[in-house]
Amino acid sequence: MRTQQEKGQAIMKSIIAEVSKVVVGKDDIKEILLLALLSQGHVLIEGLPGTAKTTVARTFAHAIGGTFKRVQGTPDMLPSDILGFNLYRTDGNSRFMPGPIFANVLLTDELNRTTPRTQSALLEAMQEQQVTIEGETRKLEQPFIVIASQIPYGGPGTSQLSEVQTDRFMFRTWSGIASLEEEDQILRDIDAITEPHIEAVTNPADILLLQQGVKSIYVADSVRHYIIDIVDKLRHHHDVLMGPSTRAGITLLKGARARAFVQERDFVIPDDVKTLLIPALSHRLQISPEAEMEDISPDSIINDVVTQVPVPIMDYA
Repeated sequence: MRTQQEKGQAIMKSIIAEVSKVVVGKDDIKEILLLALLSQGHVLIEGLPGTAKTTVARTFAHAIGGTFKRVQGTPDMLPSDILGFNLYRTDGNSRFMPGPIFANVLLTDELNRTTPRTQSALLEAMQEQQVTIEGETRKLEQPFIVIASQIPYGGPGTSQLSEVQTDRFMFRTWSGIASLEEEDQILRDIDAITEPHIEAVTNPADILLLQQGVKSIYVADSVRHYIIDIVDKLRHHHDVLMGPSTRAGITLLKGARARAFVQERDFVIPDDVKTLLIPALSHRLQISPEAEMEDISPDSIINDVVTQVPVPIMDYA
């Protein structure tokens, strides 16, 4: 009989393999989605139209099983379109009509096409795994993950996500144009890709067990201090107007534990942290106008800071 750890590793490999039936390349996005799921976090996928943002999110959702709902962001969308509402009848009775947020996986396409009021409807759900409607609090299904996509650089009919909203996303990742080799494979296998048979390779109960397994991963004091030093140095960087909050450090710690778990280690190493710095921190930095004029990006600042923080020496004996 397989041990619980072997079963977990088989599930994670099966999830990636199932998604790869449809999504060519984009291994970094697949890994980020898996790490967020294991860490009880949420993912924001940015990219130009036609770069498989929706495809990778939808396929991942189907592969992990559970209930899946999709919302297409539009300027006229209301919070109740996501959360649900109470339907009142003429006899004085009412019935709650649950919105799409009552699912294990909620895919919100083009989130920045909704108004700030509608975007804020996700805040409580993403942080506290619950929603409050007309004074009544309702718990969400478990596990629960929001996968949102947005087209970068704004444009007509879009509203930029607030700092509070973006901070709720554990990771932000970029979906770029496929390479020529990947594009050739997509065109060659287009019928199989556009008409896929995706099977759920796991279920919510197994995902919850995997999440508990991630929490058992050991994080040494030196690695925890490494995370704190990076976050603190970013807060005091001369090009940063507003630095990352404590939630950023929590994200790095949880994400590093998940990465160690995926790589079949029972402890975190500094490379786990370094690998996740860009997806975990870049959307949490607000750089100064002067730095923007000099084309300094959050990514370059993070790369600059990480070279200044000593990497802890681990004793693996």
